[in-house]
Amino acid sequence: MGKVICPQCQTEYIIVFPNMGVLVLILDTVDSFIYKGCPFLAAGVVVGAIYWCGVTFGAITVMQVIGQKEGLAIMEQSDPLVLLIGLPAIPVALCLGKMITWEDALLSFMRKNVSKIPVIRNLFPFSPCVYRVDAGTNTDASNEEIPSMSNPVSATRVLCGALLMPTIANMFGKFFFDSVKSNFHRTILGGLTFIAIKGCLKIYHKQQQYIRQCQRKILDYTESNISTYLHNNRQNE
Repeated sequence: MGKVICPQCQTEYIIVFPNMGVLVLILDTVDSFIYKGCPFLAAGVVVGAIYWCGVTFGAITVMQVIGQKEGLAIMEQSDPLVLLIGLPAIPVALCLGKMITWEDALLSFMRKNVSKIPVIRNLFPFSPCVYRVDAGTNTDASNEEIPSMSNPVSATRVLCGALLMPTIANMFGKFFFDSVKSNFHRTILGGLTFIAIKGCLKIYHKQQQYIRQCQRKILDYTESNISTYLHNNRQNE
């Protein structure tokens, strides 16, 4: 038996169902239990799959960084509990390390301090942002329109970059430090080299974008301006 209310006239009704027996009642109860429990079971399966993927990736990373034979020997001698906790922590640590934006901090430091040194200031474009004022142009010197130091964080980019880091470090180590006998030291040096090169390129790219934004000109939409800058763009191409 169940009570329902008409949504239009708010009249209450009682719906009486016939008794179908104990078996139907048991089946209804089991079906309701399964319906409510499946989301939790599915969540557990997904979490378990992610965990074991992390364990597998951690084991592969250990063998890749240290060496296949050395890595297997270390894992065989380690305590199982340490492996179950330490191996999945490797991809987590890589993702957290990928999220550290040390390039932005270094670029901010260089903008504040390097511009004070005359020799370096002439070699590298780290001088403060200055807007050029030309005749007949309308420039906006608001610092609020200057691009921010940090880019929006992309989860997929962080994940892919972090998971590929051991492989890239191994490749850079073999290419630049092939004379180093220790596979672990070679991989570490390769990883540091890759991070340094990528960081320098990223800093250069951000600084060039910064200068480009600072030196932009906002012009009136006139025929003379359109013809002048359209002609210049075609010549540059």
